[in-house]
Amino acid sequence: MENTSPTHHRIESRFHTLFQRDYAVHAPDMRRLYENAKRDQWNAAVDVDWSAPVDLDAGVFADGLIDGYGSPLWDRLDSAARRRLNLEFSCWRLSQFLHGEEGAMLACSQLVDMVPANDAKFFQSTQVLDEARHTEVLSRYLNEKCGGRIYPIADNLRILFDHLLGEGKWFIKTVGLQLIAETFAVGMFRMLAETAQDPLLRSICQRIVADESRHMGFSVLGLPDVIRELDGAEMRELEQFTIEACRLVMRGMFAREAFEAAGFSTERIAEIKRIRAEAARSNDYVYFRALFKREMYTQVTGNLKKVGLMTPWIAGQLRSLGFDPEADGRARNPDPV
Repeated sequence: MENTSPTHHRIESRFHTLFQRDYAVHAPDMRRLYENAKRDQWNAAVDVDWSAPVDLDAGVFADGLIDGYGSPLWDRLDSAARRRLNLEFSCWRLSQFLHGEEGAMLACSQLVDMVPANDAKFFQSTQVLDEARHTEVLSRYLNEKCGGRIYPIADNLRILFDHLLGEGKWFIKTVGLQLIAETFAVGMFRMLAETAQDPLLRSICQRIVADESRHMGFSVLGLPDVIRELDGAEMRELEQFTIEACRLVMRGMFAREAFEAAGFSTERIAEIKRIRAEAARSNDYVYFRALFKREMYTQVTGNLKKVGLMTPWIAGQLRSLGFDPEADGRARNPDPV
């Protein structure tokens, strides 16, 4: 892997391309997913009202999503400092979504080559377009409405996509992308569709959620048969990757660069990080508990069961991440980093 600039890096990828010339429909449910994807396409250039003004002083995200909200430190901030922090934190978080959509576009372009049947190849071709559109719409929002504030990719997101893009087995790539990362995306974009203070961002997130829900469906339809046929070594490899992907996604990301851009001192940033960790371990982190955790925990648990990956080993590892998969997916948040 070679780093060439702050805005891009190279990943060595090795995989087999399957030139499939059997054009019969072998997976009707997958073909219906493809038909739904064609039906539900939208154009980010014309179907989004880019003429709508965005009042950055009114806030982009809901303040309750900002690390440190409701703490004594937050109470000490004046209105100008809160507005600046809302803008920088929102742009930092949207930047991570943007980088994730770009990574998903690249991974899905690989999956078009790798998946074994044309029913799946057809659907993956639509997901490439979906992810390109999401990358387009988020980058345009950040550039045109938020003054070009695009932050670098967070470490755990980069680690996850470096692994996904270098992975040579399509089913491992699918577990990491559609089963885990897309579940995270559905929860986060749905949360923003419900809580964002900017109406334009809410409308964008509503459109993205509909696409991401289809992407989760691909893993549920495409993985069970191949997982049933894995030998012991392959299953252990998939289990270990599944837990590592869950750990990278669930551990959270700390927006240090956003706090620095908002003028916070090193001491204040350390205080915010401590407050964030305490809030994540309590039952008082209302937005996360009510709007995101319900999606992430229950969907990951349910989908792992649907595809045949809720093995005893994975169940035990998930418990160590903070919830009981044998119950209903509810538990404490994993400690952030």
